[in-house]
Amino acid sequence: MTMYAALLRGINVSGHKKVPMAELRTLLDELGHGDVRTHLQSGNAVFSSASDDENALAAELEQAIEKRFGFPVPCLVRDGAYLAAVAAACPFPAAGLEGKQLHITFYDQPVDADRFARIDPAAFLPEAFGLGDRALYLYAPDGLGRSKLAEALSRSSVTKGLVATSRNWNTVVKLVEMTSPTQMTPPTQITAPTGTTAPTHDDGARA
Repeated sequence: MTMYAALLRGINVSGHKKVPMAELRTLLDELGHGDVRTHLQSGNAVFSSASDDENALAAELEQAIEKRFGFPVPCLVRDGAYLAAVAAACPFPAAGLEGKQLHITFYDQPVDADRFARIDPAAFLPEAFGLGDRALYLYAPDGLGRSKLAEALSRSSVTKGLVATSRNWNTVVKLVEMTSPTQMTPPTQITAPTGTTAPTHDDGARA
């Protein structure tokens, strides 16, 4: 079994695309997943699954959400090991920053520097960004809402063909914690009832 995080894009924003977290948990349970939990209202869920196909898990969840709620919601599914590696590879001094100052945008596919070639980093200082494994790190000292660099990075000319969803550093750290293997429910151990003894095998020998 593997722990995964499901990252839903664009739900519960200004009253649009409402997906109550209780209903999302129920939906994941109905899909057969275990250890289901959610974090905040912005579309973060964790679960365990025997599947090793993140894309198939995401597609299944997207189909279930559209069937249940009547509108499409792009979803990314990433396992705990990936999330931990992305957090560890952060090029900015996360320990010394506020959670609102550091964000990670997750993509559905790898991205390279060519996609961002028209963005001049010097024009946005002290804001800065860096690329990772299907991820982009954004340092925005005044927060995402005031970030000119975030606006430039999210232009359609830059994100064309991508599914992208962003989380602040506090949420990323929490999801790493929630998808740790230690968060999985241990397998049920079958034990003999109290006061009974395990059966013995008779090899047929008689006196």
